[in-house]
Amino acid sequence: MKKVALITGASAGLGVEFARQLAKRGHSLVLAARRKERLEGLAEELGNARAVAIDLSKHDAAAKLTADLGAAGEQVEILVNNAGFGLIGRFAKADAERLRDMIDLNVGALTDLCRALAPGMIERQSGGIINVASTAAFQPGPKMAVYFATKAYVLSFTEALHEELKPHGIKVTCLCPGPTRTEFGEVAGFGGSGMFERVAMEAPRVVRAGLHGLDRNHAVVVPGILNKTVAASTRFAPRPWVRKIAGAIKY
Repeated sequence: MKKVALITGASAGLGVEFARQLAKRGHSLVLAARRKERLEGLAEELGNARAVAIDLSKHDAAAKLTADLGAAGEQVEILVNNAGFGLIGRFAKADAERLRDMIDLNVGALTDLCRALAPGMIERQSGGIINVASTAAFQPGPKMAVYFATKAYVLSFTEALHEELKPHGIKVTCLCPGPTRTEFGEVAGFGGSGMFERVAMEAPRVVRAGLHGLDRNHAVVVPGILNKTVAASTRFAPRPWVRKIAGAIKY
């Protein structure tokens, strides 16, 4: 079996940067995302990489992806669950189908891939998982209610998985970036403008922090002093304050 690092959401943003940095570390890669041309271009750039065009928000997509890996004779040593998106707007006016797609991708596919690949890692007594959440995981998010809730799930789930898999020699890290200069803002509907753009970090720095945290098996990694401060402050501030402050943010 060929050992690989599997990166979801690899056609843009943090996914591209994870691919580049893991390739520099000498890993063979499997790049999974919807946009085939982008994936194939990145795979060609990196050399030792294979592109799999797949929409992970669809039912059974994770099962299809793991079957594809098996057919290719590939064994996942590092899983980077990066695929996900957000939407801004009032919950009652949001497109219901898009909200469901968000839950299925941000939560469902991530969980399914962890469940599919963890048993093999346990059997081998080695492996690593990075689940990409967000500083949104630390508080509720009026006007992005479902997105913030999905990232709270990812944080809680990953911390639990970290403890379960640690005795088996498997490293599990939840990466919680704050605003980052990627396509996220455009997809979410606010174009990366306003406060988001002023405080945004660069993707390479965020990914370096995530990989550094995985190397040391840190359960949670929050890159950047400002993001660490914001995440920590939500633990001590009264919950009504946290909700009001989050709801007042101008994206």
